[in-house]
Amino acid sequence: MRRRPGLSVRLRLTLSYAGFLAVAGALLLAVVWGFLLRYVPDNTQGLLGISPNRYLLVRTFAPAAAAAMVFLLVFGLVGGWLLAGRMLAPLSRITAAARLAGNGSLSHRIGMDGRADEFRELADAFDTMLERLESHVTEQRRFAANASHELRTPLAVSQTLLDVARKDPTRDPDALFARLRAVNTRAIGLTEALLLLSRSDGGAFTRESVDLSLVAEEAAETLLPLAERRGITLNVTGGATRTGGSPELLLRMVTNLVQNAIVHNLPTGGTVTVHTGTRDGASVLRVENTGRPLPPELVPTLTEPFQRGTERVRTGEHAGAGLGLAIVHSVVRAHGGTLGLAPRPVGGLLVTVRLPATP
Repeated sequence: MRRRPGLSVRLRLTLSYAGFLAVAGALLLAVVWGFLLRYVPDNTQGLLGISPNRYLLVRTFAPAAAAAMVFLLVFGLVGGWLLAGRMLAPLSRITAAARLAGNGSLSHRIGMDGRADEFRELADAFDTMLERLESHVTEQRRFAANASHELRTPLAVSQTLLDVARKDPTRDPDALFARLRAVNTRAIGLTEALLLLSRSDGGAFTRESVDLSLVAEEAAETLLPLAERRGITLNVTGGATRTGGSPELLLRMVTNLVQNAIVHNLPTGGTVTVHTGTRDGASVLRVENTGRPLPPELVPTLTEPFQRGTERVRTGEHAGAGLGLAIVHSVVRAHGGTLGLAPRPVGGLLVTVRLPATP
């Protein structure tokens, strides 16, 4: 937005300093003048014929007062200009850093030294903002690159299948259609996951009162056939636990947690326990499963999009793109909650979701 040019802050501060100094000097001279004239007689002989009269005092004091006022005005302008420049020097550094950030350089930091004052607090807040912004932009770029790679894979597979079918007319069309359908289904699932992740990150949803216990029961009922095929015992415990948020997003969050707990479990005889309750004024959802022991260094990466280590890769019916826990983390963050991941000593994972409770 273009604005009309005006006086700079430094010039306005300079004029303010000079004006204040001139007014203070004028008041001081006026007080001195008044007291001097008050006790000097106004006659031709003066006091006892020795002291000067009021006329001589005015003639003597007026030029000196005018010279003093001129000196104060010049001193105020020069001193105010230098003082304003010194006071605004930190602001110039902040402005330069803001311009660099506006040009796309987010790695620059002000790093202002000195005691804690208003400019130091502003510089520190600006550095913190740049650090978070740089981290967010880097994460978004990495996410976009990974998403493009993940979306490119099913498209490349589809193109390869079609090229092979065109070169080999005798190829079984049913097998081709089945593979194309599987690839297309995976691409649609990935696209929907990306859209859901974008929606939860943006916080564009209507908040309603939701009972997490009912959401957990619905997710468990949906995934019960999967648990039975894998020989996993699925238990839902706890009482009514209400929070505010999007029923659709919260259902997807719980479904992803329960599905991960079922898939990343023991080959047979494993268990998954979902518990809801209220603790310390927060609505708590816990999902605990058995499984192989998890390395501690792997746990922090579980919520990163597309980060699928050798322990996390899964194939078959529920092969994914590594967005399950990333969506969970995004939904929890959008609802003002916290997500905790802790490996169980005997194997498996304990996931704890804390959300603001509502009456």
